[in-house]
Amino acid sequence: MHFLFFISPKMRKSLPPPFPPKELHRSSRSLLMLLFFLYCISHANAQKNSANSMRYIDNGAIKLGIDLNLGGAITYLSEKGKPNMINNWDWGRQIQMSFYSGPVPYEPDGKKPHKGWTFIGWNPIQSGDVVGNRSRVTGFKQTGNSLYVRCIPMHWPLDNVPGTCTYECWIQLEGNAVKVRSRMINYRPDTTQYPARGQELPAVYTNAPYHRLVTYAGTQPYTYDSVSFIKNHNLPQTPSIQWAAWQATENWAACVNEDGYGLGIWKEGVQRFSGGYYGDSSFKGGSHDVSTGYISPGSIDILDHNISYGYNYVLIVGALDAIRNYAYQQMPQALPSFHFRNSRLQWYYENTKDRGWPIRGCLEITLNPNAALLSPVIFWKATDASRLLIDAQWPASVKKARIYLSRFGVSTFEDHLDVDVQPGRRQYVIPLAHIGHYKGAFNGLKIQPDPDGKSMEQNLLKVYTIALLK
Repeated sequence: MHFLFFISPKMRKSLPPPFPPKELHRSSRSLLMLLFFLYCISHANAQKNSANSMRYIDNGAIKLGIDLNLGGAITYLSEKGKPNMINNWDWGRQIQMSFYSGPVPYEPDGKKPHKGWTFIGWNPIQSGDVVGNRSRVTGFKQTGNSLYVRCIPMHWPLDNVPGTCTYECWIQLEGNAVKVRSRMINYRPDTTQYPARGQELPAVYTNAPYHRLVTYAGTQPYTYDSVSFIKNHNLPQTPSIQWAAWQATENWAACVNEDGYGLGIWKEGVQRFSGGYYGDSSFKGGSHDVSTGYISPGSIDILDHNISYGYNYVLIVGALDAIRNYAYQQMPQALPSFHFRNSRLQWYYENTKDRGWPIRGCLEITLNPNAALLSPVIFWKATDASRLLIDAQWPASVKKARIYLSRFGVSTFEDHLDVDVQPGRRQYVIPLAHIGHYKGAFNGLKIQPDPDGKSMEQNLLKVYTIALLK
């Protein structure tokens, strides 16, 4: 028996920068037997959910259901008269919230995670844990075609360890779209600022017929250029799973069937996506079968001990053209621009930290040697953006900053430009043409405030705005 047939879908959970890595390989027969046993428990518990715990909303076009026995995770979504599209094989599926932080491994009060999931670290999820303990709903409201749910999540790799945080979701139906607002409020006793980790915003699992993963991943977004079909079929006999990762330059992806019908997700401002299919080649199965499609728009984020972290997304049910047209109606009108008034806006750091949550008007970054700020995955063309604005307050010890760019389709920062800076708050508008071969498309920024590494640790850099300009 191929034990990873049962455990592999859960192995998506590390997601460190820059994209999800290869999943864990089998280590020993005894460990795999343990994991197989735990997954059977989780799967059996998932099958026993009472119909009385379901709450539905229906606007005549689509029907959506959440399970109050599973933290209010979305377990049902269909168009009128069609079957459920959402996979519920175990409590790591559904459409649900899931967050990641340190430490790794996470061992609260000395409690050890199950051996197969020590690499996950801090990971509360909306539905429940691997052993079968359910998240607890603490608030619920239904009004017309909207739902609100609040829960205490469970740490996936541990046995009966609630998260020291609260999850909330607001769900609204509009035609064939589902608008969802999600929020996590942390109240961890551990005040350490752990490094940024990859997040799922959210995790979306579909049934086997919706196995074709479609997106737009090219350099001509919002022009009706040809879509991309992401080939990522993980067979049951494969000893490990690796989800595909790509840059979705129109901010959407979809799992569709052979007729081009299925479920799409659009996430404003996010182009970092991962996904694929796990199962046999029959592409048959329902909500409680193991075969599944997967999509997740994602980010790399620092999750402070006291953070309030929110995100929105939209699910679209229908034909591929309808899913893409929805994204086109939300087309961004401006170049990437970041004003750090009360959020990091998915920027994160190398070799340093900031002063923590809440963000009060700017990022306050400690200047350790080789400290750097990194942007989320973005997209721009050299022909559209000729300048970069940096509004920051520089300490007296810093004389120079280095600006790196990463080219579209490449995850490394190779092209760079040094800029002389002076103490105090200043706005620098930097001509990007001074970077050699500034042509084509780009997908990221990295700013090294002191490339010579001479700043002392007590020095702070305050960053107010970073923006690309025409």
